Formats: sequence, C-alpha cells, structure tokens
Amino acid sequence: MYQIDFKKPLHLHFIGIGGISMSGLAEILLGEGFHISGSDAHESALTDRLEKKGAKIVYGQKAENITDGIDCVIYTAAIHPDNPEFAAAKNAGIPMLTRAQLLGEIMKNYDLPIAVSGTHGKTTTTSMCAHILMRANMDPTVSVGGILPAIHGNIRVGESETFLTEACEYTDSFLSLYPKIEIILNVDADHLDYFKNIDNIAKSFHTYAKLLPEDGTLIINKDFEKYPVVTEGVTCEMLTTSMKEDADYTPANISYNEYGCGSFDVLERGRDIGRVSLNVPGVHNISNALAAIALGRKLGLGMDTIAEGLEDFRGTNRRFEYKGKMNGATIIDDYAHHPTEIKATLRAAHNYPHRELWVAFQPHTYTRTKALMPEFAEALSSADHVVLADIFAARETDTLGISSDTLRGEIAKLGTDAHYFKSFAEIEDFLRANVKEGDLLITMGAGNINQVGEDLLKK
Repeated sequence: MYQIDFKKPLHLHFIGIGGISMSGLAEILLGEGFHISGSDAHESALTDRLEKKGAKIVYGQKAENITDGIDCVIYTAAIHPDNPEFAAAKNAGIPMLTRAQLLGEIMKNYDLPIAVSGTHGKTTTTSMCAHILMRANMDPTVSVGGILPAIHGNIRVGESETFLTEACEYTDSFLSLYPKIEIILNVDADHLDYFKNIDNIAKSFHTYAKLLPEDGTLIINKDFEKYPVVTEGVTCEMLTTSMKEDADYTPANISYNEYGCGSFDVLERGRDIGRVSLNVPGVHNISNALAAIALGRKLGLGMDTIAEGLEDFRGTNRRFEYKGKMNGATIIDDYAHHPTEIKATLRAAHNYPHRELWVAFQPHTYTRTKALMPEFAEALSSADHVVLADIFAARETDTLGISSDTLRGEIAKLGTDAHYFKSFAEIEDFLRANVKEGDLLITMGAGNINQVGEDLLKK
C-alpha cells in the first residue's frame, strides 16, 4: 500500500474532495505542505474553504482531471470502478488509497492518535473530546464528521503530536486505522446494506478493538448487548463507562435544566471526582460525555479542565441544533437517521419546552428503512405528529418496493398522527398551516430535510 510521509509532501488528488471527511483530510495535508487537487459534483462551503487554502478543485468528474504529476489518488466507498477519474488513474498506474487508508496513513505520523467509534454519537463525542483537549492547551489536530463551531469547520490543524478523529465502521473502513487510544460508544444494527446482521457488526468492532497495541487503551461503554463479543481477548488497558452498571466511570445525582441538558457527579471507580454540567440535551449525551471524561483522565487532565471543556461544548451542526422561531414555534434540526438515534433525540425533546412535538423525518436509504421498519415506527411514534418525506436514496436505488408511505402506515397503526408528502414544498405548506405557537418542530434525517426548516424560517 502507498505510504504517506509528512516529511515528503507530494501531489494528492481527491475524487469527491467536497465530502465532510475527504475535505478534512485534504486540509490537514495542505497544512503539511502537500499539493492538493480534487474534483466534486458542485461547489460548496467546504470546497471554497479548501480553495482559499490553496487546493486546485474542478467541478465535474472527468478522465482529463487525472493529469501528469499526480502521485496518488484518494477515493471514497461511493466511488466505483466505472467512475471516469478512478478508471483513468487505474489505467495510468497511479497509486490509489481509499479515504480510510489515507486516514490511517495520516495517523501513523502522530505519536498519540485517538479514534472515536460507535454506531451512534461519534461526531458529538469527538467534538466533546476536542473541546477538552483544546481547553487543556494540548493543541490537537482534529478531524470531525460535522461542522464544529469552535474550530469553524470540520478540521483543526494543530502543532502537537495529538491526532483526534472519528472512526467509521461502514465497509469496515476503521480497520485501516492505527489508533493508540480507541473509544467505542456502542454497537447497534446499522449499515445492513454491507453488514449481514448485528453479529457481523460486532465481529467487525471486535477486530477493530484488537488493532490496539499492547500499550494502547480501549475506552468502551459497557451498556450495549454485544460488549462481551467486542472485548473478548483484548489485552491492552481497558477503561469502561456505564450509565447503569459498575464501571470505571459512571454518573450519579443526575439532574436536568429546563432545556433537558444534564448535570451529574462523575464517579471514577466509585469515587466522586467532580460535577459536570452539559449544554447539550439528553441522557445519551451524558453517556457520550463519560467517554470523553475517561479520555481526559487517561491523558492526566484534572476534572476542572475536563468540566470546563464539556461546558464549552454547545453542539455541532445538525445535532439538536436550534434553527429559529416560526410564528412562535421552535425549529430544531437533527441528524438522527437510525431508530436508536431517533429515540434518543425525541427523549431529549420531551424535556425541551414545548406544547406539541412535530417531527419532519426523511428516511435514509431503502435498505435501512426496510430492515428496521418496525423500529422506525416505534421510535417516531413518541412524537405527537410525524410528517414523512421521500426516502433519501444516498448510494442506493429503489429495488425493495417500499416507500415512506409504508412507514407512515406503520406509525399510524401505533396511534400517532402521521402524514406523507412527496415534495418538500408540500411538507412546508402543511407545517406552516398546522404547527402552532409553542410547538416544537424537529427536522430529522441524514439527507437534506434540514432545507425544510430553513425554508420555513425564510418566509
């Protein structure tokens, strides 16, 4: 496999450079003096940022974008062999790396690479960790899968030997990484277009955990069913967190403010070491914070610094993000696209001031929607009203014979008011006519459903 050496900056070309992760890696390498080029379907804030930093970007993927002088081509799982740039690079014999392989190569160049994984909560927990490390003046390089206001984007290039990143399980991509410290938040059934079932996913996380060297550290939440499978045979140091069981880090005396944000005492192996107050809502974020606290303690940080870092964190874009008011109703946007995530978000919403709770949900991929249909219906049924958009296909085509109207029917069977509209314009008209003063509206999903809330706030 092609080796990346920070001491020998080369010309790297990114197919799909505008993606949230690809753009972040490109920015890290720009900071290290690499010559970066790339292509994407359209211009965006992320590509504009890269161009201002010196990247050469073209819009539209064509074979002629693969020019003489490119040392290595980077691509994602979404790029297939029939992509014209992929094919041209292959034909030219140019070395190629997947996005995950490049991330792994970058990690090798740091003394303290830290990776945050789990089916849910990666972006939030990575962001919490980033706030703690920055509060401690550790000057980390950070790659996060969302826009974090504190670093004005999805990447922070530091000068220290600390590298913090998300680690995604999809297509086993995290198996290309080289972490010294791993955080595993949870393991749940997802990405069933790639994984066969939950056992298959758990085995992948087990393989990932076994990547750690003998002097590495695994920080892991004990509260998921497949915890014994994931940790079997792990011989490095292991620090555990839990909301309900004996573990190295647990919460006590939990309370919530009027917006559903938690405060709690931190117990380190049963000993009270301080109190933390969060500015993000929901019990799931207490669990996420425990992992970030365990990391801080592993790195020798005091609880005052850790608590201050966590208190500074007020969320990333699209994670229970306050968008504004429409005729006295509050609009929140959230990235939740799996039943477990939906349950966590709506549990947090029930502690947020509101009269009635509305959810405008856009299912993400046909495979996930079909495989988890009953779970989606149950999770969404805790809202007062659900409005469904068409399924966001992402990398798929519809060959499964389902639609959002199928899900609407399942939600209605559970007694919840549910509606389906084919266009965002119809959804917006319906919400504008029916959402009342004092209501809470959450636009929810991993696609482009956030446009609905933004359009409602414009009019």
